[in-house]
Amino acid sequence: MAATRQRPSAIPREVWVIVAANFIIAIGFGLVAPALPSFARSFDVSVTAASIVVSAFAVTRLAFAPVSGRLVTRLGERKVYLTGLTIVAVTTGACAFATHYWQLVALRALGGTGSTMFTVSGIALLIHLTPSDVRGKASGLWGTSFLLGNVAGPLVGGGLIGISLRAPFLVYATALMVAVGTVWLFLRKSTLIAPAGHDTTPVMPLRKALRDSGYIAALTSSFVNGWAVFGVRVSLVPLFITEVLHRDGTFAGTALSVFAAGNVVMLLLSGRLSDRWGRKPLILVGLVVSAGGTIWFGFTETVTEFLVATVVAGLGTGLLTPPQQAVVADVMGKSRGGQVLATFQMAADVGAILGPVVAGVLADQLSFSWAFLVTGGLAVVAALVWLPARETLNRVGGAGAVTDVADAERPREAVQ
Repeated sequence: MAATRQRPSAIPREVWVIVAANFIIAIGFGLVAPALPSFARSFDVSVTAASIVVSAFAVTRLAFAPVSGRLVTRLGERKVYLTGLTIVAVTTGACAFATHYWQLVALRALGGTGSTMFTVSGIALLIHLTPSDVRGKASGLWGTSFLLGNVAGPLVGGGLIGISLRAPFLVYATALMVAVGTVWLFLRKSTLIAPAGHDTTPVMPLRKALRDSGYIAALTSSFVNGWAVFGVRVSLVPLFITEVLHRDGTFAGTALSVFAAGNVVMLLLSGRLSDRWGRKPLILVGLVVSAGGTIWFGFTETVTEFLVATVVAGLGTGLLTPPQQAVVADVMGKSRGGQVLATFQMAADVGAILGPVVAGVLADQLSFSWAFLVTGGLAVVAALVWLPARETLNRVGGAGAVTDVADAERPREAVQ
């Protein structure tokens, strides 16, 4: 007798709320991204020093990530999420009034503590609230909301740069406070989120996750993603456009939007397919495509060719992002895992720290081509690490009934 295909679970209202907040946050991030390197350079510093402004944010994210994981476990996801957003809003607004390079670095570094708080707690909320059979879809929605904001943000940000390099920081701070208000208003009475201190869900130790080949591979690709997307692309692409392609800063916003658009095309499709076909195949293809587009960046000589390479890299990143996040959720199952999530985020932050500095040195000492070649090569290395890793998606109960190992072994508990 053929197995009955089960209807996929519905995505809870709370997930849609944090997806909407993610969109608001992303618009603000997209405003600042094209302005940040140029703003740093306005203090008469080198390409490497301008890249350090991006790395400073990631350094404090990395250092504070373990603390954020513990705070999520003790205080609850919602409170940590709102506190983190508020910290980033205040420090970002203050950047608009920086008068020295060191002030900009210090404010961005302080903002990194709040960023890791809302990132770790936001992913924890997403995993906690989403049924296992739609994790890829929910991760796709999460990623799509961020990328849609990144499509709109740089376009507006590019126009703001024409007015003032300081204006994007003020607008970003405002957007973050709107996100704080949205989450507080709609989640303050949620019955799916357990009050701090009342959640009896077991916690997964980090050492257990580190014995899983899928989690180790996810850490590797997260590192590469941080290096390329949150590090090199933010710090070097605007400079490549102005110093090699000889276009103005406004076009840098357009280029980042084109990359984000390529992401959006693939994110939702990738998330849905990863719930059906598995996480690993899409991650492997995504890493290879992303590597090809990134390496191509450094050898482009025309604006048209550069934009095509940007689309290719964006498609690759969109392919791998939802299944990569779903892998971590599969490994955790129904357990809480503040340190597991924090370590996953730390891997991306290490990449975001090292990427701009190493690539900046390569661009200064050799060429932009070498900087992008090394970045793309790391994606190929990550693909090789994924080849022997296990597929974390398991199908239990026939076609269409998708769950994870932890769900199969543990009875479902009602969320308090």
